[in-house]
Amino acid sequence: MASVSTVYRKDKLNKNDEAPIHFRIIKDRKITYISSGIMLASDLWDDKNNRIKSKHPNSARFNSFLSNKFTELQDEVFGHDTMQKSLTSRQLRDKIYGKKPTDFFVFADEANEIYLNEGKIGTYDKQRSIITKLREYIKNGSIAFQDITPEFLLKYESYLKSVHKNSINTVHKDMKFIRKLFNDAIRIDLIDNSVNPFNKYKLKLEKTQRSYLNEIELLQIEQLKITPGTKMDLHRDMFIFAAYAGGLRVSDILLLKWKDFDGTKINFTIMKTGTQLSIRVPNKAIEIINKYKPKKPNTKQFIFPMLPNELDLKNLRELDTAISRATAYINKNLKLIASKAEIEKNVSFHISRHTWATRALLKGISIDKVSKLMGHAAIKETQIYAKIVSSELDKAMEVFNE
Repeated sequence: MASVSTVYRKDKLNKNDEAPIHFRIIKDRKITYISSGIMLASDLWDDKNNRIKSKHPNSARFNSFLSNKFTELQDEVFGHDTMQKSLTSRQLRDKIYGKKPTDFFVFADEANEIYLNEGKIGTYDKQRSIITKLREYIKNGSIAFQDITPEFLLKYESYLKSVHKNSINTVHKDMKFIRKLFNDAIRIDLIDNSVNPFNKYKLKLEKTQRSYLNEIELLQIEQLKITPGTKMDLHRDMFIFAAYAGGLRVSDILLLKWKDFDGTKINFTIMKTGTQLSIRVPNKAIEIINKYKPKKPNTKQFIFPMLPNELDLKNLRELDTAISRATAYINKNLKLIASKAEIEKNVSFHISRHTWATRALLKGISIDKVSKLMGHAAIKETQIYAKIVSSELDKAMEVFNE
């Protein structure tokens, strides 16, 4: 026999000290939870009487709602129990609350809005672009989750390659985001896993070679004659600084202020992850910093003069735009620098990050320390560099075959 109860999920307390009220179904020793849709502060729940306390302004209405839904749910569960049939939690929820709309774009827009609210402007823009491309393909403005089948994805994949000229890896990124949306929708019981097209459609990924500069190429850029005081000189210095000082991302270097440098270390918050990091700056990188150090440094000013000092860092859209423009300018000059230095590789600022990582491992720094200094969330992100280093060492051993 199944049992139904109303429970306050203290195990789901959020940072505002609020938790959801769920209906709990226990059958055959299996527990299923169905959300009531009500979030409540912990001091407003009456554990003894299993109801919302009267001091809540809407306690009477909410308690009546919970009581009615509990009765409906109990009738459904016991009714099917008597007929020896069972319902999924999604089917039960649909019967009690009505079937939720399963429009893919409505869900996608709401999911992507979370990135915007969290200040992840770059991620929001990338995902919005993915959604926009799919909208263009659909044309009629809406599509249900159930209509995105494996066959549909194959046709869409072909469209991305032929019309948008997207590479295999760009298509992979688009499909990966669409797959995430399906997984999210399944997780909250909006749709059933049986309609998930990714059960049959498999993502395709083409292996790419991660580019970096070796010691000779880095030295070529360092020693290249560039007119002092020009933007090209500044961009070269920023690139070299990153190649020595932990492979910092361009966004983090652009945002470094004099208050972040204590003379030996830079202490800052990684823009991408929000984690704090402290890096001891090598002599070469200190030389570059000192090149831009004024006689009386203003702690609020940026170390590398690319962004306007009056930039509102709290305006995330304005900040993202400023960083994007500066990055494009830097990368344009780095390609010119690489050409003048007779380096045939496609050099962008991110290459400095790869360069530092491979140099660090070749110089004997352990992979866990490299991972920490690069601000990686997991060491598997760093392991790609270990493979590169291993390949370099294999090449070095070829001298014994000569």
